[in-house]
Amino acid sequence: MIITSSRHPGWLSNTFLLADRPGGPAVMIDSGGPLEPIAAQIEAHDLTLTHVLCTHHHYDHIAHNGDYQRRYGCQIGGHPRERSLFGELDVELEDGDTLSSGGLEIRALHIPGHTLGQLGFVVNDERVFTGDTLFRGSVGGTRGPGHTTFEDLRHSILEVLMKLPAETIVHPGHMDDTTIGEEWESNPFIRNWRGLDEADGRRCTAFGRPAELIVDARDYDDGRKCFVRFLDDGQLDVVPGSRVQREG
Repeated sequence: MIITSSRHPGWLSNTFLLADRPGGPAVMIDSGGPLEPIAAQIEAHDLTLTHVLCTHHHYDHIAHNGDYQRRYGCQIGGHPRERSLFGELDVELEDGDTLSSGGLEIRALHIPGHTLGQLGFVVNDERVFTGDTLFRGSVGGTRGPGHTTFEDLRHSILEVLMKLPAETIVHPGHMDDTTIGEEWESNPFIRNWRGLDEADGRRCTAFGRPAELIVDARDYDDGRKCFVRFLDDGQLDVVPGSRVQREG
């Protein structure tokens, strides 16, 4: 399998190019990374780009959709619940839908929470592209544009992604790869949700509201990501650490 990537230096978002062999068809997952390194690999391997598959509609993941479509005539694929947010969507992919590219079999997983139409893509049952649902050592937030709920996010991670084989390679939407097994054992959010690690328990203020801090962990960008419970209504949320002020 040919798999190469580019990463935006500011957003830290990944673009992935996949093909089963030189001279054949190829697909791309997300388009927020720099275009020219991907274009160079398409040319070097004599690939025909047929699809850009989008994990979700946030700009740091779709920035070059139009550029790829104009250059290569490829189709843009994503979840229909975000059709109006993409601007252009040629192929609608729902949970369980499959797409073949040469010898690659790509299966869509609907993993909402970070956004309502968030998709993951399982390739040849060997690797999964998780967008902004699961990162190495962290998880997606539930405060971005088009988000749904923490309950959706937890279900997407525990009941969908964590059901994949432990050896499955995880390619997140930002920064470094990991595996399902590594995240099951060491991701601090997943460990808390599994009942392995106790809540932090400190009082804090999140988005100006009093809250209990449950998990405070390093995020993919070396900042912090926090799992909190708001004290006024009991709502659970995964939020940027920059929006949390800890008491004491």
